[in-house]
This record gives sequence, C-alpha cells and structure tokens, in this order.
Amino acid sequence: MKKNIGVIIGCVLVLMLAVLIILSYVNGNRSDTVTLTYAEVNPLEGTIPGSMAKAFKEKAEELSGGTLIIDIQAGGVLGTEDQILDNLLGGGNITDVTRFSAFALAQYGCDKATLLGIPYTFVSEDHFWNFADSELAREFLMEPHEVGLPIRGLCYGEEGFRHFFFKDPVTDINDLKGRKIRVSSDPIMTGMVTDLGGFATAVPFTELYSALSTGVVDGAEQPAPNYLSNAFPEVAPYFMLDGHTLGVMELVISDYSWERLSDRQREWVTQAAQYASQVCRDEVEAMTEETYATLREKGVTIVDVPDKTDWVTACRSTIQTNSSKLQDTYREILDLQ
Repeated sequence: MKKNIGVIIGCVLVLMLAVLIILSYVNGNRSDTVTLTYAEVNPLEGTIPGSMAKAFKEKAEELSGGTLIIDIQAGGVLGTEDQILDNLLGGGNITDVTRFSAFALAQYGCDKATLLGIPYTFVSEDHFWNFADSELAREFLMEPHEVGLPIRGLCYGEEGFRHFFFKDPVTDINDLKGRKIRVSSDPIMTGMVTDLGGFATAVPFTELYSALSTGVVDGAEQPAPNYLSNAFPEVAPYFMLDGHTLGVMELVISDYSWERLSDRQREWVTQAAQYASQVCRDEVEAMTEETYATLREKGVTIVDVPDKTDWVTACRSTIQTNSSKLQDTYREILDLQ
C-alpha cells in the first residue's frame, strides 16, 4: 500500500512539474526569436524620430539577447502616417510598432489626445517633459486601448516645436493671410491655420517637397530637424519660429502584436520604449540648436517671433473649442509648467 502511495505521489509531482514547465513557456520564459516591424515616415538619419527608432531597436535587441528583432522601415516606405494608422486601427498588420504625432488619435475618439495638439499649450520643452513623466501621461497613453482602438501607447517623445516655413518672404503674423499652408488633416491644425488667416491644404507628407516646388502650397510646418532632413530649405527657405505646437510623438504597439508577445518580451518592449523616450529627450535640444546653425549656413532666413501674444489671441477660438470638453484635464497640463 505504501509503495502504491509513493508511486501516486511521484506521478503527481511529475505532473506538477510538467504544468510548471508549460506555464513557464506560456508566460514568457521561452527564447523564440520574434521580429517586430517598426514603421517611421521620416528618414532614419538626422531626425529625432529616427533617433528614437534606433534607440528602441538597440535597447530591445540588447535586453532580449537578439531574440527580439526590430525591423525598422523608415522614410515612409510603408505609407504615410495616416495610412499606417488607418491600417492598424482597421485591424491590419502592415506594422507592429509605429511612431506618429500624438494628436492624430483625436480623430478616432481619443479626447485626451486632442489636448496635446492645441496651439500654444506647452510653453517650453521642460513643460512637456513634466507632463511626459507624470501619472497623467500614463492615462493618456492607455486612452486608445480604453476607447476600444486596437493599439496601446508605449511612451511619449517630442521632436521640438513646430514652426511654419514658406517659399516667399515672411516677417510677421499678417504674412500668413491668404497663403496655402500644408498641415495634417485634423481639425485643430486646420482650425489654427484658418484662425491665422491662411488656407489649410491637405498634402501627403511624402508629396510635400513637390507641392512646395510647384506652388501647390505656399508653406507648411515642421520641427526644424525634419525641415532640414527632408530638404525643404531648397524650396521654402523662410523659416518662422512661431512654435505653435510641440511635436508630441507617441510610440504605439498594436494589440495583435502585444498579445503574441510573452510576458518577458513585453517587459523588453516596455523598457526599450522608456529608453527611446529618454534618448529623445537628451538629443532633441542639441539637435535643434545644431539644425539652426546648419540652416543659417545654408542661407535660410530664420524669422524670430519673440512675442506670441497676437498668435495666441488669433487662435483663441481653436484653443477654447478643443479644450472645452476636458477643461479640468487641460488645466492639469497647463499647471505642469
């Protein structure tokens, strides 16, 4: 009888060990190689988004010992930001991880994301990073997942303040009146250009150089490093430092891609995103200052805007309209400066 009991106990122990091994495999202790495609519309070299992408790849592959491979597809080869985002939100698998302008989610029911694109919200880059490091930012990152979109935020970054640039000379706010200005196709940006007296014009980013050179548009807006790296000074050499919005970036992963990762792989992805965010923070100021020096060397006319009072006043309608639904939350962001 004792012998039978011993056999039974032995069998139970073997079974428990087998279960533990299976659970260990399921919960992320396997070393299978996984490749995640990372989409970026900007060039990999010479841009803040490019630096962020490279940092994410470096840290993810380092942490995983090479079992998590990040395949960066840069330069818009997988489409425009809108095309990539539409694909992900429609359940497509064109990419696993992507970086886009954070306020692009506003058109998909993310009310909190709307606040990040309101003109003249962030008064400085330190103000933004106070937000990015706060608990409030973590709520914002999970907003798309919470409203039912098949993506989740990993981290924030920024590519510097966004400024207008033009084919022809400009000196002040009045010079924007009547000009065709390319902006992304969202109501905040189009509302802002309208408030400033311009005509908001939708042109895919990959076609912007051509649109400027042929006169389809008179101007556009980008952070300084993107302006330089995309050769826009060649066709629009007047750069106005109005700093209407900060180029807030959000790194996201699709739910499909997240669900196929083990727990350990998710930790690697999360840590890599945090590292990429910090690299972004460290590099953006230095790269921006270096860019201004290069622009001057190339003969670009840089127009300073020391007092933005008139700009804020002109955009008051857009500011109030887009902050009214979440006034308390918007005030929390403003108070972080």
